[in-house]
Amino acid sequence: MKRYALEALKNWKNSKNRKPLILYGARQVGKTWLLKEFGQTEYEQIVYVNFDDDEQMSSFFQKDLEPVRIINALESRFNVNIIPEKTLIIFDELQECQRAKDSLKYFNENAPQYHIVTAGSFLGVAAGKFPVGQVNSLTLYPMSFYEFLEAIGHEKLAEAIKSLDLPLLESLSDLLINMLKTYFYIGGMPAAVDCYAQSQSLNKVRDIQKEILNNYKNDFTKHILPHDIPKVRMLWDSIPVHLAREKKKFIYSDIKTGGRASEFENAMDWLVNTGLVYKVPRTLSPKLPLARDQVREAFKLFMLDIGLLCAITNVDLTAFYEADPKIFHDFHGAITEQYVCQELKATCDNPLFYWGRDKGAAEVDFIMQYKNEIIPIEVKSERNTQSKSLKVYMEEYNPKTAVRISLKNMGRNNALHSVPLYMIGSLFEVLA
Repeated sequence: MKRYALEALKNWKNSKNRKPLILYGARQVGKTWLLKEFGQTEYEQIVYVNFDDDEQMSSFFQKDLEPVRIINALESRFNVNIIPEKTLIIFDELQECQRAKDSLKYFNENAPQYHIVTAGSFLGVAAGKFPVGQVNSLTLYPMSFYEFLEAIGHEKLAEAIKSLDLPLLESLSDLLINMLKTYFYIGGMPAAVDCYAQSQSLNKVRDIQKEILNNYKNDFTKHILPHDIPKVRMLWDSIPVHLAREKKKFIYSDIKTGGRASEFENAMDWLVNTGLVYKVPRTLSPKLPLARDQVREAFKLFMLDIGLLCAITNVDLTAFYEADPKIFHDFHGAITEQYVCQELKATCDNPLFYWGRDKGAAEVDFIMQYKNEIIPIEVKSERNTQSKSLKVYMEEYNPKTAVRISLKNMGRNNALHSVPLYMIGSLFEVLA
């Protein structure tokens, strides 16, 4: 499989200001595979250290954190000569060894010639201490729609979308929508995508998704106090319920009667910090910086992956083969909005917000910064794209650029860009 993050890793390798790299990401999004693939394609050899599988490795960092001594220990352990420009050193499951985290500062300051990349669970890595300013970072998300197409053998279709050739895309419209429906069901978890690429069986994909969901629930017992575990599970299970409402603002009392933010705060932080959910706060005023006017108690929660959302809500296979693609607007458009959220995260990794008035029904699904502009993004699940909320927003703030994402073909009417759902990965090229 091809991951677009590989290009970011190549840029890191060639950077004059390269520092040890931390690859963030939720469990099972393919961090280890990506780092090994990077090492195999860009270096002559890899030294792979897994602090979870090999407890002895932690002992190499206990005496002191002198890079030369650590390199000598690694050379002896793996029987290799570590040549800085030709060897990639991978520290995996880094959350299991705080001293290895501490060593990154000394490698950056005293031995920057060594190429070191690290990975681990999002929460475990983030929970420890890192030397400020001594590391680079990159976040890996589930596979995007473009990556999915290429992984299942539709490279030419992905290229066609990227071409922005309107007549060509109109001729491929039915195929693109069918592929999009397939992606909605499978999602972007690498194991699920690989299963489909190898077997073409959606039933097997659903089994993989359920296994991933079970693994996540088992992870709820780690890195969190025992009395918070039931709260994490209740909160996690409530996300599809919130997304299914027309107004998707998260309400704690919907988790349980009388539920309050103070009761579930630790559970919420845990889910957000693990990367299992995306928290999209509301902002009252679309001004830079967007976080300035955010309403902290008002936010929407999305899951890590659309395929997992379909699995946890038991969306049936038949929903993806109806003549009328109801799957795009089921649950008040929750599935489509989930898809747009994770595509935007994977495409630009910019903070996402949504806009809504304190009082009144007007609400724009997402707003984000693009260069020095604030871009409102309205998500529609069908070809019918009438939107009172976006109209209200545009009349009130007169943005230079606005985006409406739907099943309609690409087009533009003054400031308003119409972008097909399958083309979110090219959003910035459309706006350029």
